[in-house]
Amino acid sequence: MLDNHDNRNLSDVFKELQEMQHTQTTKPNKQNKKRTYKPKKNFSFHFHTKSFSNNTYYKSSDLQLSHILIGCSILIVGLAVFFPKNTSFSQSYAKEENIEELTEYELNRHRLNIQSIISENSDMDKVKEQVIEERDIEFITEYNNNPTLPKSEEVVKQEGAIGKENVTAIKTYENGNFVEEIILDKQKLVEPIPKIIDIGTSEFLAKHKVHIGDTMYFVDTANLKESPDTTSTDKAEVKKYLEVKLLELPSEEWCKVSFDNIEGYVKTANLTSPYSTPNIIEKNRIQKILIKVNIDMELNRTSGLTLNDYKKIFTGIPNDTNKIFQNNYTAFYNAEKKYNINGIFLASIAIHESAWGTSQIANDKHNLFGYGSYDATPYESSFEFADYSEGIETVAKSLVKYYLNPSGTKIYGGETASAWYYNGPTLKGVNTRYASDSKWHEKVFKYMEMLYNKLQ
Repeated sequence: MLDNHDNRNLSDVFKELQEMQHTQTTKPNKQNKKRTYKPKKNFSFHFHTKSFSNNTYYKSSDLQLSHILIGCSILIVGLAVFFPKNTSFSQSYAKEENIEELTEYELNRHRLNIQSIISENSDMDKVKEQVIEERDIEFITEYNNNPTLPKSEEVVKQEGAIGKENVTAIKTYENGNFVEEIILDKQKLVEPIPKIIDIGTSEFLAKHKVHIGDTMYFVDTANLKESPDTTSTDKAEVKKYLEVKLLELPSEEWCKVSFDNIEGYVKTANLTSPYSTPNIIEKNRIQKILIKVNIDMELNRTSGLTLNDYKKIFTGIPNDTNKIFQNNYTAFYNAEKKYNINGIFLASIAIHESAWGTSQIANDKHNLFGYGSYDATPYESSFEFADYSEGIETVAKSLVKYYLNPSGTKIYGGETASAWYYNGPTLKGVNTRYASDSKWHEKVFKYMEMLYNKLQ
């Protein structure tokens, strides 16, 4: 039994009970440290206990009393957490069974300060909202290699189109500024269409700066093949500098072309372009004129040559010792344009008949053609002109009116052809009535070939 002490402090009783319980359940340990609790100011709990009717106390070894005291202590600590620091309780009542003393217990020093947390966040305007928006879906770009395009060249084969989708998201804003969003769901409305770009890989096309369908030119005379094989059948011969249309490019070594409506294969090495050969177009123009030069060509039409071509042809010819033709190339060109006659044919007759302008008739009468001469009296019967250009124009008119065109053909000055000596618009046809020498047309044609070849 404990002695009666009316003024005994409840905390002393609590400590004695704790020590007794600790002695019964735990062996002494030097490493165990005694915890010291320092009561804080203005924060205390006071308990009053009523005495028993017989004015006696339970023994300190009574376990029921210790259990009650421990439970009360836990309750007191729990209440301290949830009340402000300066709050105090004037009194509290325990069960009327055991305790009659006053005690106090310390508040947990690591309690959460709810007021402080609320205060720290009170100035932050943070808003979350759920939205459903229609958004664009960007299209992708696809690249495909194309061996029929020049290397590195890009061609858009299909334009891309943006798709559409409904997006459900949670958006977060702080102080009115967007911070982040969380996508919850996406529902596709319109599929995007990819953009498709072809990238060229052909070095041959890139080298010559050409595309399928462009015009190219032969660098040498060659045959079109039935297939891309040197042993395949020949389909047509294409002269040097002539143009063809590029149709296909089955490989970098062979290509398919069209020439004069004939399709065939040729090696790419035998083709060029204006980019690779800047003067190829001019060479092509001349070549197209030259391939028409033959003994049966029609002479009642212009040659297709320019004034510069005439100058090139007639300048520096060694046989033109007196430079008569070099000095009069303009007269031959003008006669061609004015009377629709091949000027090279006209000059070739003059060369043949005057021996390059060295004959007596040519020198004395400016008559390069022996025009008006008869075999019996060639000099006396031949016409005399004021200059060489007058003689050139006179002979041109005579040939057009009487030898080169059928009767009734409209010719110069509103006149029509009489065709008195017409036997066809060719050298052989003119030879029939113009010269007694049956080989005259062959001799004249040789001069024509020589003059035309001066263009190459």
